[in-house]
Amino acid sequence: MEELKFRGHKREGRHRDTWDPFQLNPIGAEKEEKRRCFVLFQYLVAAFVGIMVLASAVISKGSLLVLTTLSSPTSTRTPKERQYYVLMMVCSLVIPNLLVFLKSLWKCAFRNFVPPNKKTMAIVCGIECLVSLGTSVLVLVVMPQFDVLTNLFISGGVCILSSVLQIVFRLQRENWKIIFPICSLMLILTGYFLLGADYFVRVTSYVSHQGADCYWYVGIAVVASFLVSLTWWENPVQASNNMQKMLSELETFRDFVFVISSLLRIGVIAAVYLIYHKLIRNNIVWSDFSFAPVANQDADTTARLNDTLSIGLIVLFFQGFFSAACHWFGLVACKIHSVRMSFAFPVCVTGPTVLILGMILFVTQPQKLAGADTSSIPDFCSSLVELSTRNDSSVVILEITKSICRTSLNNQYLMWPFSLLALEGCCMWLGLITCTYYVWNFKVQRIERTTELFVRRLYESAFIDLSLLLNTRMKVVRTRNNESSAVDDIENCVIYLCATMWHETYDEMLKILTSMFRLDRYRGDPLNEHKDVFDFECHIFVDDAFMVDKPTGKKFSNEYVNDLIQVVIEVYKVFTNKEPDDVSIIETPYGGRLMFVMPEGNMLYVHLKDKQLIRNKKRWSQIMYMYYLLGWKGYIVKNPQKITRQNNPCRASLITLGGESFGIMHNDNDSKRKHISDDNVYIMALDGDTDFHPSALILLVDRLRKYDNVGAACGRIHPTGMGPMVWYQKFEYAVGHWLQKTAEHVFGSVLCSPGCFSLFRGSALMDDNVLKRYTTTATKASEYVQYDQGEDRWLCTLLLQQGWRVEYNAASDAYTNSPQEFKEFYNQRRRWGPSTLANTLDLLHSGNDTVKRNSSISRLYIFYQIFTVGSSILGPASVSLMIAGAFQFVFQLEGTLSIIISVIPPTFYMLICFLAKPNVQINIAGIMSVLYAFLMLASFIAIIGDMAIQGTFITPTGLFLVSMAAMYLVTALLHPQEFSMIIYGLMYFICIPSGYLLLTIYSLVNMHIVTWGTRETNKEKEEKKTENVLCDRNCQLCCWDMKLQVTQETDNLMLQQLQQTINPNAQVAQPVVKEPLSKTKKHKRSKRKDKKKNETLLESSDSSKGSDSEEDKASSEDSVRSIPKKESAYSSIEDDHNEDNALYESSVYSGYTEEETEEMPESDWVEPVKKEFLKKLTYANLKRNLQAQIRYALRNKDQEDVCEELVLMLTDTVNAELRDKIGPEDVLCDSQQEELQYALNEAARRILKTNSKEILERRVKRAIEKTLIAPQVEKLDEDECNFWKKLLERYLAPIKDDIAHKEEVTRELKSLRNKAVFLYFILNVLWIVATFFLQAVGNDVISIKIMKYWPNGTASGDYLKVEPVSLMFLLSFAILLIVQFLAMLYHRVYTLIHVVSYRSTEKDYIPRNEEDDDALTLENQMANGLVVTSDDL
Repeated sequence: MEELKFRGHKREGRHRDTWDPFQLNPIGAEKEEKRRCFVLFQYLVAAFVGIMVLASAVISKGSLLVLTTLSSPTSTRTPKERQYYVLMMVCSLVIPNLLVFLKSLWKCAFRNFVPPNKKTMAIVCGIECLVSLGTSVLVLVVMPQFDVLTNLFISGGVCILSSVLQIVFRLQRENWKIIFPICSLMLILTGYFLLGADYFVRVTSYVSHQGADCYWYVGIAVVASFLVSLTWWENPVQASNNMQKMLSELETFRDFVFVISSLLRIGVIAAVYLIYHKLIRNNIVWSDFSFAPVANQDADTTARLNDTLSIGLIVLFFQGFFSAACHWFGLVACKIHSVRMSFAFPVCVTGPTVLILGMILFVTQPQKLAGADTSSIPDFCSSLVELSTRNDSSVVILEITKSICRTSLNNQYLMWPFSLLALEGCCMWLGLITCTYYVWNFKVQRIERTTELFVRRLYESAFIDLSLLLNTRMKVVRTRNNESSAVDDIENCVIYLCATMWHETYDEMLKILTSMFRLDRYRGDPLNEHKDVFDFECHIFVDDAFMVDKPTGKKFSNEYVNDLIQVVIEVYKVFTNKEPDDVSIIETPYGGRLMFVMPEGNMLYVHLKDKQLIRNKKRWSQIMYMYYLLGWKGYIVKNPQKITRQNNPCRASLITLGGESFGIMHNDNDSKRKHISDDNVYIMALDGDTDFHPSALILLVDRLRKYDNVGAACGRIHPTGMGPMVWYQKFEYAVGHWLQKTAEHVFGSVLCSPGCFSLFRGSALMDDNVLKRYTTTATKASEYVQYDQGEDRWLCTLLLQQGWRVEYNAASDAYTNSPQEFKEFYNQRRRWGPSTLANTLDLLHSGNDTVKRNSSISRLYIFYQIFTVGSSILGPASVSLMIAGAFQFVFQLEGTLSIIISVIPPTFYMLICFLAKPNVQINIAGIMSVLYAFLMLASFIAIIGDMAIQGTFITPTGLFLVSMAAMYLVTALLHPQEFSMIIYGLMYFICIPSGYLLLTIYSLVNMHIVTWGTRETNKEKEEKKTENVLCDRNCQLCCWDMKLQVTQETDNLMLQQLQQTINPNAQVAQPVVKEPLSKTKKHKRSKRKDKKKNETLLESSDSSKGSDSEEDKASSEDSVRSIPKKESAYSSIEDDHNEDNALYESSVYSGYTEEETEEMPESDWVEPVKKEFLKKLTYANLKRNLQAQIRYALRNKDQEDVCEELVLMLTDTVNAELRDKIGPEDVLCDSQQEELQYALNEAARRILKTNSKEILERRVKRAIEKTLIAPQVEKLDEDECNFWKKLLERYLAPIKDDIAHKEEVTRELKSLRNKAVFLYFILNVLWIVATFFLQAVGNDVISIKIMKYWPNGTASGDYLKVEPVSLMFLLSFAILLIVQFLAMLYHRVYTLIHVVSYRSTEKDYIPRNEEDDDALTLENQMANGLVVTSDDL
């Protein structure tokens, strides 16, 4: 309701100024806000992850303590059982090493292998062996000799080396924080002292099972703990900037080191186990590990052995699984930016939680031990000896209780000796907390690599909580007493949004412009805190932007450009309630350019391509902007001395003064790129109808920012529109992204990043054999198919072949229009199908080289792609066999007959495609698609009916149908925002024959047609202008349609002929036609007026008061058509701000000299475009623009009162000055603008002086100035003009093929078509023939018998007979879907992590008051805090 009132209030304000207050408000134009559901979801995820970290750590630690207790020599278990539990401990130590070994071996074998440095590898492997020795000795030798509480406490000492290194290297960023590692070291040493004192008290007080040999084990435990602490040596070393060369080398071959070190660690663990338990203790009897029942063995012994076996396996599973789970959930907690709540706190309290749970069991569970005496602790412990031989007691509870009875609790001095053990535990725990204090202030970027969170990939399962804390990476110390954060490490980047347009409609243009203006508001709003460091520009490239008026031969912008201009104006009004302030019209060698300054200061460029000057189509537009943005702009950044001057302001050359943007006086247009490498220059490829939100772009930027080998990233594309074809595409796109794209992302690399919404890395595009080869002009038939029919896929193929990775982010949503008509859909897929196959085959052909060069692509992934390509090639045959099955189900036909009938329609359609025209082919395909849809629907119902008749769905067909439906349903549930797509699944199912059979045939047979096929228009592009049309009528007479049109020229010619007929001897007077003045005459007249005006100005004005350049005056003396740019506001008001005036003269509004104006030609298309923007200077629009400018300039809350007063008074001033002098739709002339500007400035000065707000005077003056600024016609910089000419000459000149070449290409294309059709035909026929003969031979001869089962799992006794070929194909397809489903699950989890981390760092849209500061400040401050003030300038 509040939103309705707000819109109504705005509409009432507009209604006071015009009778047409109504406007379009595109969906999504409102300011974005954080949704509460996402905030709540974020906290729920963080809480869940924190609970899982704590629970898994407690179970892991508790499981190891249980194993050490059960394997203790003092336990009541038999020697055979104790050795079994020791073996379980050995397995628990081996499991993490085995997992790391497998993962590292996979990377070395299928990703990349770097030969190691032998010296570095020897050092690392030596350290790993010592660590493994310490771990195995501590766990297998020492801990079974101690009680459960001592085992819980003693593990805290493994952080001793980390504390020492922190003190030695002085890793604290603040001097006083060195007290933390010092306290940690002192606490650990105190804990070891208390450990020895505790055992001394036990021995001297005669606690049971405590002898003098325990002192040796205490000493061994201290040494072993120190060896274990070597595990995390790398963390403080890398933070101290020491041994950087060695660590850098280690990063390159770390996978291979882990392969070797994991094997060495496993070998050391086995050696310690055998040496101690076989050679020293000699208590290993190999036959004891057999739990097979022995003859004459009683039932109690068998049950006890079975219990021992199950207890050991269960505890081992808990220890191994939950150790890995704790490590993974800890990693997730850090990645979702919940370090304190979900990581540091749960891990730190793991030890106390285990202690509390153990004591609770000790206190509350004695009653479960039947026969135990609970009168006192010593009596209770004595009674446990009698229970050791009974089988009705809980084994684990009994042994843990007995282990606690070995502590100082069980002595005659009662509690005070136990305080030594309690103090030991407190010291060890506090020592760990103080050693890892930095974890609580751990700063995480939005998306982090695991290697940037944890130093080691390997975790220590025996000390999982300490392993996580000590393994958390310490931040590198850069400068003392300077707290650094992860945000400081984010490098600035430049994003160029490049949209290509080709005959888009008004609504489609509205989508892309709204998205760009949303991004402008997201990035540039100075009132909102911004956490993403990036700059951006928007570029729109319009193909076929001009038309030629045949009678006059003049070139004008066509209706698509006119619509685009109207959309820009309309969207600007929606976002700012005013029309564009700064508009420049520039003629270029390729056509023209429109330049806009967006509301927040970012730049929008519209490039108008003339097809007579530059090549059309999307690929050439991409080459155009890649060379311009990467080649030319990168060149001028690297060679600023070679550029004479830059006249076109861009986003990077703008500074902010109170929220307004002005130019900085420097030659380099893209100064920000001086500090940015090509790796951080991104190009966002868009279509002219793409709709997206800023978050979608930022999520893609995160991927490229974090992973240097990612050359491109794409998002989730959602087709929009209405109708059956759109419904089919919605589910098709959903399945393609849910399963296929995720599988490609997980197992290797995405093969195609669609050009409608993809982010490319500049350095990847500039790599060898990428952009240069992308400029190749197709000359062969295969090149026409691969290069021009699917340019996006070819570009990605080039990136993959050069070693770059292409990724998919499922959370980055973009919406684009999809074909709504059957014909348009078929023509689109006619381009996509052959291009997809050609590029995939090209990648597979170069598979060996690609695998060597690209670390993301393995031979297994190549095999996966071969399988998918084979499945797509056999798609028509598979669909035909499916249709044959439908005939069998529906019409009860024989198998052979149904196959024959099923192949007749596709054969008929193939002949039609060879003989008929494309339109006829599509019409017939539409009819056949409807018939096939009815058949598929009937088949679907028949399959369900057959399952009902059979009484079971456990048949090959039933299982496949049910499993497919279940898998798609689960997949949809895992995509809750897209769950509605499942509704279109039935539509997709019944359209399978059309999409995979008829469409494949149509695409192959029409492969020789290389036209675009979509967005084509039948209208003649070179339409006549209708400015001089006197009569335009359409007449219908019977079956004839006649168009009558009389123009001014025709009328004049008819008058001449009539006069000559009446008086042949009379001289005909030339008719007077109202034509615009020629450019030369108008220019001379303007020049004379400007000269006279300049002389007057020089006499009457002070030299310190800047005036605008002569260009604007020379091009705009016509008061109606062309309004000149006004003089600076400071030239009409006396003040002392000379420096500000000088700065303002060199700002965005500055023009050129008179000489430049004389040389600047003005094309015919410029004047009509300029007229559209001059409408802002009409009386009606002027008031609204002025009000919006004032409100925007004074938008802080503390300026609301004076702002509204200014709006009222200045509006009254405008009414007083213009009410009786000009009409509401008339444009102000030059003198009227000068008078109005002076009056408005004086009124504003009086109001501000009255309110004691003189400090705001300059802002208000600039707002008035921008209200009266006129669009400018500018000249392209000479250097850039030369660049475009050379680019056109070298790569983008229009292709003009002669007839002979076109005929030759057509023959080659048809020959390629015939070969492809023949190959497809042969392979599919072989598949169908094989199935046909298997059916003909009969199921009794060649078949696989499968037992039929009822739904309850019981066998029915009957057998189902299935052909082996069909069964193998069905199983292969099912395996492929299962693999894709598992990849989807993996991808979903990491997408969730990325989304939650983004939401936790999302921009805060709550506006905040700012201090009023008129100092000039950089719009995007650099990381070093650079600020440019007016005093500096």
